[in-house]
Amino acid sequence: MPRRYLALVFPWLPIERLRTMRPHLFVGRAETPIAFVETVSGGVRLKALDREAMRAGLVPGLTLADARAQVPELEVYEHDAHADHEWLERLADGCQRYTPSVALDEPDGLILDIAGCVHEFEGERRLAADLEERLARRGLLVRHAFGDTPDTARALARFAGAPAPDEKRAVKRLPVAALGLDEDATTALSRAGLKTVGDVMARPLATIAARFGEEAAMMIRRLDGSVKGPIVARRSVPKIGVERRFAEPIARTEYALEVIAELAAEAAEQLAQRHEGGRRWEVRLFRADGLVQRLRIETGQPIRDVALLMRLFRERIDSLADPLDPGFGYDLIRLDVALAERLDASQLKLEGGEAQKGEVAQLVDQLGTRLGRARVRRFSARDSHIPEQAELMLPAAEAPAPTPWTAPETGEPPLRPIYLFDPPQPIESMMAEVPDGPPHRFRWRRTVHDVAHSEGPERIAGEWWRRQDIPTRDYYRIEDRRGRRFWIFRHGLYSEMETPRWYLHGVFA
Repeated sequence: MPRRYLALVFPWLPIERLRTMRPHLFVGRAETPIAFVETVSGGVRLKALDREAMRAGLVPGLTLADARAQVPELEVYEHDAHADHEWLERLADGCQRYTPSVALDEPDGLILDIAGCVHEFEGERRLAADLEERLARRGLLVRHAFGDTPDTARALARFAGAPAPDEKRAVKRLPVAALGLDEDATTALSRAGLKTVGDVMARPLATIAARFGEEAAMMIRRLDGSVKGPIVARRSVPKIGVERRFAEPIARTEYALEVIAELAAEAAEQLAQRHEGGRRWEVRLFRADGLVQRLRIETGQPIRDVALLMRLFRERIDSLADPLDPGFGYDLIRLDVALAERLDASQLKLEGGEAQKGEVAQLVDQLGTRLGRARVRRFSARDSHIPEQAELMLPAAEAPAPTPWTAPETGEPPLRPIYLFDPPQPIESMMAEVPDGPPHRFRWRRTVHDVAHSEGPERIAGEWWRRQDIPTRDYYRIEDRRGRRFWIFRHGLYSEMETPRWYLHGVFA
């Protein structure tokens, strides 16, 4: 299938963004010229203008002082490149109703790969008309052009040339600025008498490259179609995507959920054919006024169970700070499987337990969808003999497969307490038979404890391969006269320091 591209240019993007995002600034306001400025090399210069400022003779790049001298009533705003970028991305989201492959052409344009997408609109003209109509309803002006290559469409959309009967002739009649070269190269071409792209194409490419650089020759190749420039879509096309369009927008959230369930069943059938399951599902609801609403869920294991999927989507909707608002209705709903993994039939073990694991995974997914994936955590064992580093608390949906914990031998007491203090609590050793032995009495939290039984030491040194300068610890399991059991350690040896300190690290149940 031959590739076709649609280039969009928003010539008044900064001012239209400001009018849309901050409409209160324009209520009851006279039509005064507006300019957006930025600081360049210590000076303030114009970056973007509205129509009135352009009609007054101002141009981008002019200093603010010169601009105010020409137009004293000029209204000035700080140019926000980041806000313009976000606004362009929002426009790109809206254009995904036409094609999933949309690339940003910054600072004020988009390029759409529309190959195989125009049949829904019965031709390119109706697609462009539908796009312009939707943008006009939001007060946005756009220039567009179609082309066989991204560079051809971009040049035709950004630059005006003489009327031509076909695309190739139209490209040749564009000014040399359409080549997209730097200012010096464009000026050199004009001084050489090459006023249009066609004038440059008529010269041998070797001559153009030798005199004006390889970039000029490459741009000629890209505009005449001999070399196709790349288009970098802002997001990769998902593995599986299904959608439903409506002749009349639907305005009920419950009906939208029924449609999502039908789309999920279609996606699950395609996943089953590939022996895969989805781990990241994304729904986009395109409103008739151009707003795009998103619902996204992630699961710890690949799934294709429609009932479970819809339960998670409902959990996501219930957890939204702003509930779904259909507005004037949804005219397109799309479901994408952004991440899929292998999912084969599993055999149940004779001793059972597999069903329980699946139920735990479903519970983790539900809690993560409602509360946030990072808030539902589980402990995971870590290969370290230092107590406070022997386990990690990771998001439950992202934690690796559970590692078996070290269990005491049958009939033996546990080696580690259930509860650890972080950080260890300092204690005061009041009496000890030998310097390296456990204390016979210690004070913790203003309470004196008399030791009745002790066991140890268990010596734990720093991990030399990690180059950790940690003093040696001698751990003891002790029990006081009231039957309370503690896990204490001496931080350092008497051979290493003069007065090592004692700490209580945990309490046995």
